[in-house]
Amino acid sequence: MAKVHILPARVANQIAAGEVVERPAAVVKELVENALDAGATRIEVEFSHGGRALMRIEDNGSGMAREDAVLALERHATSKIAEAGDLDRLGSFGFRGEALPSIASVSRFLLQTADASGAGTEILVNGGRLVHVRDCGRPQGTRIEVTQLFNSVPARRKFLKSDPTEAAHIVAAVRLHALSAPHCAFVLIEDGRVIFRSPTCPALADRVAEIFGRQLAETLMEVEASEAGMRLHGLIAKPGSAGRATRHETITFVNRRPVDSRTLTYGLIESYHEVLPKGRYPAAFLFLEIDPAAVDVNVHPAKREVRFRSDAQVRSFVIRSVLSLLREQAPATLPVVGLPVVPVVAAAPLAVTPARSWPVASVAPTPVVLRPLNQNVISPPAPRVEATPPSVVPVPKPSTEAWRFIGLAHSVYALFETPSGLLLLDRRAAQERIVFEELAAQFAAGAVTVQRLLLPALLELDPVGAALLRDRLTFLARHGFEVAEFGRQSFRLEGVPAVLDPGDAEACLRDLLDAFRDGRDPARSPEVAREQLARVAATRAVRLPARPEAGEMRTLVAKLFACRAPHTSPGGRPTQVELGQGELARRFGRT
Repeated sequence: MAKVHILPARVANQIAAGEVVERPAAVVKELVENALDAGATRIEVEFSHGGRALMRIEDNGSGMAREDAVLALERHATSKIAEAGDLDRLGSFGFRGEALPSIASVSRFLLQTADASGAGTEILVNGGRLVHVRDCGRPQGTRIEVTQLFNSVPARRKFLKSDPTEAAHIVAAVRLHALSAPHCAFVLIEDGRVIFRSPTCPALADRVAEIFGRQLAETLMEVEASEAGMRLHGLIAKPGSAGRATRHETITFVNRRPVDSRTLTYGLIESYHEVLPKGRYPAAFLFLEIDPAAVDVNVHPAKREVRFRSDAQVRSFVIRSVLSLLREQAPATLPVVGLPVVPVVAAAPLAVTPARSWPVASVAPTPVVLRPLNQNVISPPAPRVEATPPSVVPVPKPSTEAWRFIGLAHSVYALFETPSGLLLLDRRAAQERIVFEELAAQFAAGAVTVQRLLLPALLELDPVGAALLRDRLTFLARHGFEVAEFGRQSFRLEGVPAVLDPGDAEACLRDLLDAFRDGRDPARSPEVAREQLARVAATRAVRLPARPEAGEMRTLVAKLFACRAPHTSPGGRPTQVELGQGELARRFGRT
C-alpha cells in the first residue's frame, strides 16, 4: 500500500476546481457573485468562444487592498464568515473561499483591483503558479480576466460542450443574477457583440422586460405575501396566460440567491393546477425571503440547491399565497382545467351491420383537414409520401365500418358500440396521433404543406432563446416554419405548417424552443428533433367540434386505425379503452 502524504497545494486546488469550475458558466457565476457581495452597482461581463478563450468580469465594487488580494488566492480565505455559527446569519452569495484559487489553478488568471485608497494591485497566476504581484492603475473596483480555461488540465476541456451551448449557460447565469439585483446595471458581451445592456431598474418588472422581453413581462402580475417570518414576492403568470412547455421560465430565488428548489417550484406548479393543464408550467420570477437560520445553502458544492428546515411550511405558504392571488384575479368566466360534467349528446341512430371479427383494415390514410384556412395563403400541396419508420411493428387494425357512434361523454370521450362491446375514444388523443403521423411523413419526405400568415406573428425572445432560434432557422424552414430575424432578439413568424391554426403559431414555436433548450438539437440528432417538432405541432393543431356529427366521428376512427400506432397519442396516452361484451356481462352479473 502506498504511503499517505499531503497533496501539494496546486494539485489540491485543481481537484477542488472540479467542484467549483464545472464549466465556464460556473466561473462567471462565482465572479459575478463576488462583485455583488462587494457592493457593485455596475457589472460588465465579457466572454468569447463559449468562455474557453476569455471571461472578463469587471465591477465598481469596494475592491481590495494588496494584502487582501493576495490572501484571496489562498484556499479557505474569505471575508464572509469567521466561524461556523455565521452560516446561520449568512447574507452574502459567496462564503467558502475556494473559488478564486480553484479558478486560478486551471487557467491563466489576471486580477486587477483597487480599494478606496486608490492603490491598485495586479496579480497574475498561470495554471496555479504565481507569476507576479505588482502595482497597477485603475479606478476603485475589480477586474478579473480568465483565459485558457483548463490549460493545466487538458482532459477537462474534452468534457466541455460546443461554444454555443457553453455560451447559453453563461448568458443564463448572468441573466439570473441580473434578476436578483435590479439595483445593479449589467452589460453582457459575447465575442465583441452586446447581448444585453440593462441599466439599474426601479422594479423587477422593468428588469424582466429588459432581459426576457416586454411580451412576457405583460403576461405577469405582482405577488406579495408575508407569514411567520417569511416573505414571498415577485412576478407570476396571470390567470389565462399560456403556460410554458418546460420550467425554463419558472425561476426561484431564496434570499436573492438563484436556486433550484423543488419545494418552491412544485408549490408554484401545484397552485396553477386549476388554470393550467397538466404538463404546462407558469412563467414566474419568485423570491422567498426567510431567516437564514431556516435554510441551508451549503448542501451543494456550487450552491445551486438549498434545504429548508421545514419544507412543508414553506411549500404550504407558497401554495396559499399564489392560489389566493390567482383566485382573486381570475375572472368568473375563466375555465378551470378538468372535465366538466356534460350530458351525453346522442347521435342519430345508424344502421348496424351484423357482428363480425376484426380483420386488417382496408381504410387508406387520407389527408387530415382540421379547419378551413381561408384567412391564409396556402402554398400548393406537395405529393403526400408515406415513410415507414423501421422501428414500428405493424399491428392488426380493426374494421370500423360496423361501429355505431352513440354520443359524447363529458365533451371529451366518444362512445362507440362495436361488434365486440363498447369503445371509449379520447378525441384529442386520437386527433393528435393522426396529425402527428401525417406531419412525420411530410417531414421525412421533405414535402410540407405551408400556409403563409397574412399577419406575421412577432416574437420577442430572451438572449438564450434568440440564439437557439437563430441557429435553427434553416432546420425550421425545411419543416414548414418560415421565420425571419426582425432585430437583435425579435423575429417574425411568417409561415407555418398548414395543419396549424394561425392563432397557435407563436405558442407552437415557443414550445419548440423549449424542446431545443432541453437538448433536442437538430445538429446532433435531426430525427429526434423532427419527431419532437411533429409532436408539438400535432398537439397545437387539434381543434375539436363541440357537437360532432356521426359521420365525422366515423371518419375520425377510420383515420385513427389507419395509423401505424393507433393505440397511443404522440405523448404516450391511450387513445381508446374497450370494454368487451364478456367484461360488460361480468360487470352486470350476466355470466
